[in-house]
Amino acid sequence: MELPQMPELMGLSLLLGLLALMATAAVARGWLRAEEETCGRSAGQKANGFPLDKSLKSKKQKQNQRIRKEKPQKHNFTHRLLAAALKSHSGNISCMDFSSNGKYLATCADDRTVRIWSTKDFLQREHRSMRANVELDHATLVRFSPDCRAFIVWLANGDTLRVFKMAKKEDGGYTFTATPKDFPKKHKAPIINIGIADTGKFIMTASSDTTILIWNLKGQVLSTINTNQMNNTHAAISPCSRFVASCGFTPDVKVWEVCFGKKGDFQEVVRAFELKGHSAAVHFFAFSSDSRRMASVSKDGTWKLWDTDVEYKQQQDPYLLRTGCFQGASTMPCRLALSPDAQVLALASGSSIHLYNTRRGEEEECFEQVHGECITDLSFDITGRLLASCGDRAVRLFHNTPGHRAVVEEMQGLLKRASNDSTRQRLQQQLSQAREALKSLGALKK
Repeated sequence: MELPQMPELMGLSLLLGLLALMATAAVARGWLRAEEETCGRSAGQKANGFPLDKSLKSKKQKQNQRIRKEKPQKHNFTHRLLAAALKSHSGNISCMDFSSNGKYLATCADDRTVRIWSTKDFLQREHRSMRANVELDHATLVRFSPDCRAFIVWLANGDTLRVFKMAKKEDGGYTFTATPKDFPKKHKAPIINIGIADTGKFIMTASSDTTILIWNLKGQVLSTINTNQMNNTHAAISPCSRFVASCGFTPDVKVWEVCFGKKGDFQEVVRAFELKGHSAAVHFFAFSSDSRRMASVSKDGTWKLWDTDVEYKQQQDPYLLRTGCFQGASTMPCRLALSPDAQVLALASGSSIHLYNTRRGEEEECFEQVHGECITDLSFDITGRLLASCGDRAVRLFHNTPGHRAVVEEMQGLLKRASNDSTRQRLQQQLSQAREALKSLGALKK
């Protein structure tokens, strides 16, 4: 047997060695690639805090994006006439109501709470409020009782009225307790407004179809009113508690009288009078504090001021006192507030507010982009010195400078006709107070 030649043996060894080296290099490259991918995933996991599973990572990212999208942007508003901003609600405010004694403001929001604010704190740095929780629901409308010892709310999901009683505590605060039973469900369409008569004799609820219900305080329906207006856009009780009015698709405001007997027993609801003069649907209306004046705003682009101190049973119609232009009403729904003395008219369209002098019909102030959302409610306080609005998570309060100017104009006119010194002295004092208020606000016209 012959042994292989030395050169052939060395060649075979070199070939085997080269093959082994190439195999080792390939394994090493694969190992390094796998190690880099693993390190990359680990680094990503450590940096982002997400699990390695791609589907879980994608789901988490979408959730974070949704949270960021739903979080409301903070709306900043400043103006020289801004008196205060009330910010305790965590949801959008839909309604507010001043108590008849002027001590409180109630607000309700979709955060399932009703806040009761102290009006004496409005011009202070801190604004105190008390919270009433609306269990398993939230309120869209709120109204104080005449004695300020209770309030009613309209439940968004329950579609009914709930009564809360207020009890004073030893420390000066209040507790809020809902009555055991809500009002029965009667309306078939969404509610647009509720109200309690200042006499405490009845409650009104109005829906967006053509229905207005008159209730007693125990939750029994006394009367049903069909407005015959195609749809209702607003309804309210007059401050004197004598009338209920509504507006809607038709170009008028209809007013009914709610009649009670001498012993306080309900008798009937009768048609009283109408405000006729607009040429298109009426968006909104409001009463003055003595119910002797009414204001309305229409889709025809005008607002009107009416004298409603008439003998309607003698076929006397309301008198039209003033017509003004407001083009915002022709493009979108708007809200209206009339100062207690009917000297100033406030109109809200979108997120802007316009203030008019009703004596001359001229616009005197304009506040733009007051809220981050459309304004949902607008109201003067019982003194007429402040105008409140809501639309996002805050209530904003403005100094009513047109009201002070109206007092100056009125007092100057009355002084010229004053017949005795005592009257002249009283008028001069009121004139001085109005001028001083305007001077402090930097709004005194020379």
